[in-house]
Parts: sequence; structure tokens; C-alpha cells
Amino acid sequence: MESDAGAVLAAFQDGLRPPPDLTVDAWADQFRNLPRISSGEPGRWRTGRTPYLREILQELSPRSHAEKVVLMKGSQIGATEAGINWLLSIIDNAPAPTLAVQPTIDLSKRFSKQRISPSILECRPIRNKVKDNKSRGSSNTILQKDYPGGTLIITGANSAVGLRSMPVCNLFADEIDGWPADVDGEGDPLDLARRRKTNFARRKEFDCSTPTIAGMSRIEREFNLSDQRYYNVPCPFCEGLQKITWDKLKFDNHDPKTVRMICEFCHAEIREYHKTEMLNKGKWIAENPESETPGFHLSALYSPLGWYSWRQAVEDHLAALGDPLKRKVWVNTVLGELWDESITTVDHNWLIERCEQYPAQVPAEAVVLTCGADTQDDRIEATIIGTGKDNETWLIDHRVLMGDPDQPQVWQDLTALLNSEFEHERGFKINIGCTCIDAMGHHTDEVYKYCKENFNRRVFAIQGARGPGRPLVINYTLNKRAGVYLFHLGVDQGKETLYNRLKIKDPGPGFCHFPEKDHINEGYFKQLTAEKRLLKNNAGIPRLTWILPKGKRNEALDCYVYALAALNILNPNINLLIEQNKVYRYDAAPPKVRRFKRVLSQGVR
Repeated sequence: MESDAGAVLAAFQDGLRPPPDLTVDAWADQFRNLPRISSGEPGRWRTGRTPYLREILQELSPRSHAEKVVLMKGSQIGATEAGINWLLSIIDNAPAPTLAVQPTIDLSKRFSKQRISPSILECRPIRNKVKDNKSRGSSNTILQKDYPGGTLIITGANSAVGLRSMPVCNLFADEIDGWPADVDGEGDPLDLARRRKTNFARRKEFDCSTPTIAGMSRIEREFNLSDQRYYNVPCPFCEGLQKITWDKLKFDNHDPKTVRMICEFCHAEIREYHKTEMLNKGKWIAENPESETPGFHLSALYSPLGWYSWRQAVEDHLAALGDPLKRKVWVNTVLGELWDESITTVDHNWLIERCEQYPAQVPAEAVVLTCGADTQDDRIEATIIGTGKDNETWLIDHRVLMGDPDQPQVWQDLTALLNSEFEHERGFKINIGCTCIDAMGHHTDEVYKYCKENFNRRVFAIQGARGPGRPLVINYTLNKRAGVYLFHLGVDQGKETLYNRLKIKDPGPGFCHFPEKDHINEGYFKQLTAEKRLLKNNAGIPRLTWILPKGKRNEALDCYVYALAALNILNPNINLLIEQNKVYRYDAAPPKVRRFKRVLSQGVR
């Protein structure tokens, strides 16, 4: 009994003891070693290498009164290592139950194996505090690290069980914009994780993420509620404090080697080799000081010398021109800024004005043809597109084949279209390399039958799957009953890709060309732009949803997306075709083969 009373008294006295003086940055500088397995610069941690992290780490320290710290960031600025510094310092300096959450269970296992476990082994003060999971009597696993005074639970945001497993004092919420909107029907995983902290007076939370889409971004919401600190650096010439932003970077004639920063005060040209001095003398300035929550914004443009350079940022910027999907990634990961697409729409009248007279049925730059078809009760509609370098596309034709798909005539008409020879501007004959037909909703059995008969002609049945985050071509399965392969498409991704390309103003990468034809008219373009992408709240969770307004038709849109999917499935080497002055031509049906991938790999290029 006396020993129990002594333990209670010791715990009570420990609770009264003030938090340790050692801040997380000072602890890391003294004890942290970066493991070779996960670091490009293994060895002793130096906060001075990334001086902008010092204030963030100090706010994560026990002495800071901040209950929550927010970091909205680009890539390659050391944010995850900052989070690991905090976790390791907790084990050594302020032990308490702690939860670290990655977007998925798989990522959390990788995080533990490649980042946490090696870091523990390289850290002298704590390597003996956390027992090896192979040692006798150890309860540690990949996702649980026990130590005197607490435990570290590592889990994924896609596991409701992991998020509500135990009360915790500290929460490291990493890449929260990659977390699901709802987990196992129990609501927002960030809210579930936060409920674990309510029993602790000295609780602390670190929310860290690259932003994604405006209006849907968790890190946007958290940063907006913070004091919104930006790292200001002095000009090496006039010492004027300013942020490093993309609009200040200039380069000549699309040459990344010429990149420099222009001072907003004295207009001097600042070269990147000045960055080390600038970062060392920089300071965080809050733009919303009324908030009590420390919030930090950092772009990859602050990345120290030897990591991500301004030159690389320019190269990635130029590579993303004309490709809205690459541009979105660049804006999110390099600038650390939000991509605004809460309402996606395209003016059909503007597209009509862009129609042009092709010099031949297929212009010289288009080297492969694909087709997308949609069945309706009284017709089949089909779109044929040509694709060239850097995803530049040309609408070749959109046909409406009238007839009951339960009867053979309309399928014969489709066969005649798919077997058509098109005049190419360079004197070739070119035909359709791959076709996708929607098998869901209308005449499924007839579509399966047709695709089975034309399998060697690369005519494939498809099924669309709604929802964000799915690639255009997800996978394929074998429908054993019908004896056909069924491709599953992420139609939301396809529509997003197409709409972003439709908004490109100038011919070149990603641009969509349209021919001057009587039937490529206002009705066609209204169908192509019929759907709207709106930000809607579903049970309090914001979701981007494609909406078809009542009374409108969208067959042209669907067919174009299916034609893009057919290109994705075919996956021709377009650059090689251009280099060899060839087009992708499908001549005779290849012999039947056992392996599906062999069928896809055949054809004349």
C-alpha cells in the first residue's frame, strides 16, 4: 500500500513539475541524427539548415502555450522531419500518449518503418526507452511504440478504429488534405482524432499538409483560423523584408538558368546563392495577429540550397504549361497554394468561335485516333479524336448513328465507322486505334456482345465510377458471364481533365481543336459543356460534384471522355511516332492470343 501511495504522490508531483526548458529545436540540434535510409543529408540534425523551422518547433515545445500549430506548405521544406523531431522529443523530454496519423494505414506503416523506427535507433537518448519490437517482453509493433510515461500510436486516417483507440495528449496530423472526407461512416477523421485529446490539460496538436482544392482543403480552414505567419526575408542589398513569392521570380526566354528574384523595394536582382543568408536573417510575421493559434505558410521556394531550387521550380512550371493537372500539382506542391476549381464551367460560345478549317480530315500533328461511344435507347453516339504531342487534341468527328441498339443495323453502322480510313495531312491513311463503349445503363448485353466480337479490334466495354481521387482508367476486370473485359473509369477525373484543357486559350500542349462542320454546332458544344462542377456540402462535408442541369444532354461530353480513356488504354508512344514521321495505324486484326496485355501491345506504330 505504501508503495502505491508513493507512486501516486510521485505522479502528482510530476504533474506539478513545470515543463522542461529545452525547446524542440534545441533538443533536435543536441540529440537528433537523420538516418541514411530516409534522408538525403544523413547525420546530425541542424535547425540552421532550415532556419524557418525554428519558430515552428518552438511553438511545438512544452513551454509554448499553443494548443495547436498549423503548417500549410509546399514540398521539400523539411516539414515531416520537423514533425518527427517533435515526436522524438516527446518520448525523451515530455512523455505522454501520442497519436501520429497519416492519410492511410499503408502510408502509416511506411512512415513507421522508413522514418520513425530508423530515427529512434539513431537517437541516443531514446533508443533504449523504446524497446525493439523483437525483444522479449516488448509490446511494441510497427504501429505502436511504448516508452516510459506514454506510447506512440501510428495509424491511418482511413481507420476509424485506429483514430478512437485511446486517449492521447499529443496529435500529429500529417497531410490532412489527403485524408478521406468521411471514415467508416463515422464522420471527419480529424474530428475523431481530436476527440482523443479532450482529457489532457497540456494537449498539443500539429496540423501539417500541402493544400489541395479551395473550399475543400482542411489545411486551408485551419490556416485561415490561425494567426497566418509568413516568413519574410531581407533583401541582401536594401534589407527590405519581403516574402519569396512566384511573382517576384523572373526568367528570360523560357530559360530556367536565368531565374532571379526581383526585390520589391529596390528592384535589385537577387540570385539564389543569396538565399542562405536571407533565410538565416528571416523572420515570421503574422498577418492575423488576433488569433491565438500559430499558423505558418511556406512554399517550396524557401527550400534551402541543395534541395529544391528556383531553377527546378521554373522547369516544373514550364513543363506544366498547357496541362491543367500538372499545373494543379505544381500550384499545390511548389507554391503551397490552393487550386481554385469550386465551380468549373466553360462558355460554349467561346468554343464555337475557336472552330477552324482543318487542312485534311486529320491534321499533321495528330498521330493517333481513338473513339468513345455511348448507347441510348434509339441511337449510338460516337466521338473520334486525334491526339498529338503533349496531349494536344483535335476533334475529328462526332457521329449520331440512329437505330435501336437491340437490332443489328446500328451496330453495323458503328462497325463501318470504326473501320473508316481517314485522310491524314501528311498523305497517310489513318484509322481508329482503340474504342471505348459505355456498357452501363443502356443495352448492356448488346454492348458486351459487340465488344466480345471486336475484342481484337480493341473495342472495350467501360463502366464509369463517380467520385474524386480516381484515375481516368482505374483497372479492368473480366466479366466471366459475358466473356469480356470491362474497364472501370474515373469519370470525374476525365471530366476535370477535359474541362481544364477546354479552358486553354492558345494552341499547344493540352489545347483542344474543333473543326468547322455543320453538325459540330451550338448543340454539340452545349452538350460538351453541359455539366457543372459545384462545391456542395454533404452532411457537413464539402465535396466537388459534377451536376447535369435538368433538361440538358451530355452525350458529347461523355463520348469525348471515353475517347480520352481509349487513348489512355492504348498508351501509344506519341513522341516516337512524331520522331519517325509515322502515325498509329491499326491494319488487320491480330491473331487471338491468350494474354490480354499482348493484344494491347500489338498494332502498327
